[in-house]
Amino acid sequence: MSDGPGVGKGVVTPLRVVIGLCLVAPFVAMLWVGSYAKTDPTFIGIPFFYWYQMLWVIISTVLTVIAHRLWQHDQRGRRTGDSASAKGGAAR
Repeated sequence: MSDGPGVGKGVVTPLRVVIGLCLVAPFVAMLWVGSYAKTDPTFIGIPFFYWYQMLWVIISTVLTVIAHRLWQHDQRGRRTGDSASAKGGAAR
């Protein structure tokens, strides 16, 4: 059975790889506890362990916004590409 044109066709593009990396990076940074399980250097009296995690809250927000904008760009490109191919196919 066919679900219709374009349904279920997952395409891996460089843009989608970048989107995935933007979304995975915070998880890797936070799950690798050994890299930040220390007290030095301190920042305004706050141990590294705490300010590193708080910094990743900001970085994660920025990376998520970037991933969202890239996803919107990707979807706009796919819509214009689909409509152009549909017009080209209908003209034949």
